Amino acid sequence: MEWVETTGRTTDEAKNVALDRLGVDESDAEFEIIEEPRPGLFGRIRGEARVRARVRPTAPRPKSDRRDRRRRKDDASPNGGDRAPAKGKAPRDKNRTRNGPPAAADEETTMDERDGDQPTSEEVADDAAEFLRGLLEAFGLEGAVAATQPADGEIEVAISGEGLGILVGPKGQTLLAVQDLTRLAAQRHVGPGSPRLAVDVGGYRQRRVEALRRFSMQVAEQVTETGLAKALEPMAAADRKVVHDALNEVDGVSTASEGEEPYRRVVILPATQA
Repeated sequence: MEWVETTGRTTDEAKNVALDRLGVDESDAEFEIIEEPRPGLFGRIRGEARVRARVRPTAPRPKSDRRDRRRRKDDASPNGGDRAPAKGKAPRDKNRTRNGPPAAADEETTMDERDGDQPTSEEVADDAAEFLRGLLEAFGLEGAVAATQPADGEIEVAISGEGLGILVGPKGQTLLAVQDLTRLAAQRHVGPGSPRLAVDVGGYRQRRVEALRRFSMQVAEQVTETGLAKALEPMAAADRKVVHDALNEVDGVSTASEGEEPYRRVVILPATQA
């Protein structure tokens, strides 16, 4: 994933600009601070903050761990539990040697737990889909769950069906919460470098993107005609990126972001004020 370089009056401001350009949350990005503002005379700040940022890269799960995972699945009994020990024999302590005290835990497992082992994209998608099917059942809803992974590397798990508006909510706020819960369920055993995951319900995300683009164009026309800047309502980082991208090539206007999360918003300005 390519790095982007941004500046701001403070380090936090430079980071927020980078998140707008990447269209991800802070937990899905990594930063390098290139330069920080310096204190000057009479408490004034000299210079500006400069940072580099990119979407946090992913790493595949080691092959040895995938084999161990398959073996654990194969060892499970049909009813979902572990196989019972033979009659008259006590269960064997996996960490105990034949004639001695308990041995150290398996070194590979210990390393995986300590280093934050990364799953494959297929495993993350399967866990996410399983969680969403359980969510549908809990809400008494019917729908089909399918996972795809476009070229940008982000896994999208989509729910299709009728009467799913309860999972979207006003302005997609419930959908954002569902997405956060799904990420936790799918990535509970891994670190922050796991594959990026997005959730869509009933095609809402694509409709939202198209509506934001149309709205951005309409506001850009007003700004061009009046010569006055226009601040949009607060949006999530992904929505702000849609606005920035939509107006990036439009003559006569420019865009900037202002404010702090969760009230950060896009401002559309006449080109003369950029």
